[in-house]
Amino acid sequence: MLDIRLIREKPDFVRERIASRGGDDAARIDELLKVDAERRKAETELQQLQSEHNRLSKEIGVLRSQGMAGLAMVSKVNEAAALLRRIDQKEQELLADGSETRQRDLLLQIPNLPHASVPAGKDPSANKLVREWGTKPKLGGRALDHVALGEKLKILDLERATKLSGSGFICFTGAGAKLERALINFMLDLHTREHGYTEISPPFLVRRDCMIGTTQLPKFESDMYGLENGELFLVPTAEVPLTNLHREEILMSAELPKKFTTYTPCFRREAGSAGRETRGILRVHQFDKVELVKITTAEKSYEELESLVADAEKVLQLLGLHYRVIELCTGDLTFGSAKTYDIEVWSPGSRDGGTYLEVSSCSNFEDFQARRMNLRYKGADGKNKFCHTLNGSGLALPRLFAALIESLQQPDGSIRIPTKLQADFGGNEIK
Repeated sequence: MLDIRLIREKPDFVRERIASRGGDDAARIDELLKVDAERRKAETELQQLQSEHNRLSKEIGVLRSQGMAGLAMVSKVNEAAALLRRIDQKEQELLADGSETRQRDLLLQIPNLPHASVPAGKDPSANKLVREWGTKPKLGGRALDHVALGEKLKILDLERATKLSGSGFICFTGAGAKLERALINFMLDLHTREHGYTEISPPFLVRRDCMIGTTQLPKFESDMYGLENGELFLVPTAEVPLTNLHREEILMSAELPKKFTTYTPCFRREAGSAGRETRGILRVHQFDKVELVKITTAEKSYEELESLVADAEKVLQLLGLHYRVIELCTGDLTFGSAKTYDIEVWSPGSRDGGTYLEVSSCSNFEDFQARRMNLRYKGADGKNKFCHTLNGSGLALPRLFAALIESLQQPDGSIRIPTKLQADFGGNEIK
């Protein structure tokens, strides 16, 4: 969440940056400032009463040490007792008023401010192409999409997945299951052995506070799978457990950056949303993902963002798949992001003549998440500061799976397995 002091001191700046995202979130600033002013006024009155009581208590102590008694002493003691009653009453009023809770609730609903370098725009049409890598495969008119390939080679069984769990689920079979596992192993080994990430195997259920910390709650609760009356959630992304590993801790700057990677299944209700691609395995309720998370200092976070993107890109380069990197405009940023790059892989069999599929979204949240989870570090000046947090997929399956089998399909109907996967897969083709 945003720093309330920034909102107090620069409300017009905050409104302008939020307005650049589109929507009406900037209107919440006025309501927040009103609640904040009322809360601060009440707290100031309470502090004045406490200060007056402290002064009077010291005065009574001095008089007693001097042996003073009589009506003057009784009067001061009665005055101090009356102040205590007023303090207690004021504290009860503050609790009953709920202004602190209302202020936090409002702060949790206000999105992050886009970084100054983010291109302005209302929708994805204003996103910026940063670079492309590789070339599109030349498959002529014979390219099959991943659904047709999966059925032909018996590596996907969507019909039985539906029988088991309903629409929006996948069942990888035979060589398809082996390829999925080989991709996960390859990515984890790459990120741990070459990119310096520490592998974590976290729980797949997380507490409500963790979901609030990484901004899935309260805004996107309807998209999540909740249990125990909303106190536990199936992870929608491994960003949640990894980023929350050090919540409510103070790290030393020498420890940073911390770099974590993991594999988890991810669970989201939003699969099949109106107007989105629903054919095959491109948008589903449960999918596998290798995640990358960094916890770093404010000074280094944008440098770390660029290296995070490079780490995710390396996966596609080693697999030999054509892709592009897109910088999102202000209107296309997610709720908590200050700056985001999307990595989109070419999928030649999807839609008419092929399309790009997002397989990673690499974001710098600055201190937005860290404030929610009270994650800090001790700077060189000895002062505690909020960490900056970053994350990105490294990469997300099953879109990577779909793009890979579509791009590497051969004239004889087989699928070529990239050299980097052959050891884990146990062969060089699927046929």
